[in-house]
Amino acid sequence: MGPQGGGRNRTHPCQEDPVTESVSDTASEGVAEPAPGSLWHNGDYLGWWAGNTLSALGTSVSTIAFPLLVLASTGSVGKAGLIGSANLLGVVATALWGGALADRVSRRAILTVGPLAQAAALAVVAVLARGHHPALPPLVAASLLSGLLSGVVLGASTPALARIVPKEQLATANGQAMSRDMLAQLLGAPLGGVLFGLARWVPFGADALSFVFAALGALNIRRPLGPDRDADAPRTSLLQDVGAGLRFVRRQPFLRFVVVMASVLNMVAQAFMLLLIALVGHRGGGATAVGLVSATTVAGGFVGSLVAPAIVRRFRPRTLLCAAVSVFTVGLAVTALVPQVWEIAVVVCLTQVATVPVNVVLMTYVMRLVPDRLLGRVAAVNRFGAYALEWCGPLLAGLFVALFGVPGGMLALLVVMVPMTVALMVAPALGVLATPAEELVELTEEPAAPVVSVVPVAV
Repeated sequence: MGPQGGGRNRTHPCQEDPVTESVSDTASEGVAEPAPGSLWHNGDYLGWWAGNTLSALGTSVSTIAFPLLVLASTGSVGKAGLIGSANLLGVVATALWGGALADRVSRRAILTVGPLAQAAALAVVAVLARGHHPALPPLVAASLLSGLLSGVVLGASTPALARIVPKEQLATANGQAMSRDMLAQLLGAPLGGVLFGLARWVPFGADALSFVFAALGALNIRRPLGPDRDADAPRTSLLQDVGAGLRFVRRQPFLRFVVVMASVLNMVAQAFMLLLIALVGHRGGGATAVGLVSATTVAGGFVGSLVAPAIVRRFRPRTLLCAAVSVFTVGLAVTALVPQVWEIAVVVCLTQVATVPVNVVLMTYVMRLVPDRLLGRVAAVNRFGAYALEWCGPLLAGLFVALFGVPGGMLALLVVMVPMTVALMVAPALGVLATPAEELVELTEEPAAPVVSVVPVAV
């Protein structure tokens, strides 16, 4: 938890503190501002990061424990799959609404009440898991509720982080957030299995407790998290706010391109992961080999997230973006062609190391370009777009395998990735990446002016 100021009055979580003047507002003209210190010396960030790290680990633990519980109770793989589907459906259903809420009500309240409600849902699952044969409908309902709440909480997370962290350190903060999530994935699956072996209710109780820590971390942030509502602004409905976010993204070529790119890449990633499992089996690997290759993939992502801030500082953003997507495209082909399972593991690990920094670049630019009053909605539109085509990925993988076999199905993904790679190199919408992040000017709500000329980037 972040430290609390001595003698400071605690505000109600639904009432934001008044916004204090920033150093830049009060500094004399021409006086250079001191460089921000390490994020680990930022008490608010440390509390936010610790709470969210525990929450991410708890979620990873329960993600593996949910299907284990349903399989142990019913023996049905199909019923076990309902849990994950219900959770994802919940996130998608509230993604846009969560962003709109984050731009109109206290983000601190959302980041506190939301996790506490999720903790209650997981606590109910823990109680149900103590029985020998817990009923499926309450488990599905709890997973759906947790997903619905996640969509709302995620809507407030991005604009809150932009308030907690200085703009100069957003790339570092985004890289550390990815490291946190990758590490949680890497440790969560085996830890969830161990805790489930101790007692069926333990992983769900642990996840419930992790949500409590996330709420405490948010509650103890001292900085105002917004939003700053204009008292003279006309009152709008939640639906109108969602529409305003969608229109803002539609009018800005860069944001529009990011949404489309995220949708396509996430769809391909879902297809790739399913084909990867099939390919390991096709090359003679068993269940253990599949698990090791999957763990290697996550490990590569973790390493990539660690080096991402340094890579982002060293290379031009557009060059980095084009190079990373090119590496992923080449990695698809090489993965399909190498004959040994260990070679597959090496290729996907290196591919992950190279591609993870893409998320850091895009999130940093979005957070610096979008005004605070719209950041919750714009981030929610990006998130909704990223989820929109995920369900197509496994279907696409199945279609390609039926048409071309397992290795051929992997190669067939190049039909999507090659045009995407070319588009990244020539798209005028990415001209903004030629401007260093620290020199960006916030976008306005007026339609963006057309880009006069863009020089294609050679990779």
